[in-house]
Amino acid sequence: MKTKNKLLTLLVLSASAAAATAVINKCIKLSATSKNLLSDTKAHCYKWRFGNIHYTKTGSGKPLLLIHHLSEHGSGYEWNQMINNLKDQYTVYTVDLLGCGRSEKPDLTYTNYLYVQMISDFIKSEIGHRTNVIASGSSSSLAVMACNNAPELFDQIMLINPDSLLMCSQIPNKHSKVYKFILDLPIIGTLLYHIATSKQAIKEEFSTHYFSNPYSVKNSLIDIYYESAHLGESPKSLYASVTCNYARCNIVNSLKKIDNSIYIVGGEDMENIDDMIREYQRYNPAIETSLIGNSKFLPQLENPTELLRTIQMYFV
Repeated sequence: MKTKNKLLTLLVLSASAAAATAVINKCIKLSATSKNLLSDTKAHCYKWRFGNIHYTKTGSGKPLLLIHHLSEHGSGYEWNQMINNLKDQYTVYTVDLLGCGRSEKPDLTYTNYLYVQMISDFIKSEIGHRTNVIASGSSSSLAVMACNNAPELFDQIMLINPDSLLMCSQIPNKHSKVYKFILDLPIIGTLLYHIATSKQAIKEEFSTHYFSNPYSVKNSLIDIYYESAHLGESPKSLYASVTCNYARCNIVNSLKKIDNSIYIVGGEDMENIDDMIREYQRYNPAIETSLIGNSKFLPQLENPTELLRTIQMYFV
């Protein structure tokens, strides 16, 4: 009888804890998205087969597609400071990748090949011409793979602080598969995601990794990235896929084969930036490179003026 009572008590406590955690998760999501900072009445919607894709289009001239860094809090907002200066020369497209920003965030495993297909389909359907592409961070490998698969869709390609080739080639191991299983759990997985994408965690990432000058990180910027990380049906699904290496792919063969002009732009204060550049040039010696001063991982936000000059220098 005592054992039965203990089990019943344990069951009640567990159910209460789960219910309380679910309420906390709901409150965090509502709080994070309450300011509606990413609403955009002029935005377009590309109805892709895996979910609706949010994108913007402005300007006139040769098409230029801007792809943000692939992360759980990433979005096309990353390019906001660049668009006004680029739209005089280009028809500028910014896209929120599936699982990011204002695009749909279905509960699925996100892979490199999913995004390669998304980028190619988007160019075919919404742009309809060969386009210049600028990709940032982890999205650089997606642009390289997509160009290798469908070179007729791409003209010049610029990669801003791409992942090292070693990082690109990482695959899920036993530990990452277990972690992804935990993250996919409805209550505890969501709580772990909310801890990883708290406002403080995002601010720390900007201060230590994204920006060269941590004092230039504005609270308004953190609020926008915080909201982006909590919009949609299942924002944690992308985080689980990226963190556990499901969205990576070895791009060495693609890098060797590509005949398009490729430019790599790095933040001058990025660690090991010269080693990364040499690594890419080893497999494609035609790659041209440039460094942006007073910047780290996101020069498009930290030093957009110098990055604009670099884009104009290469994309003649």
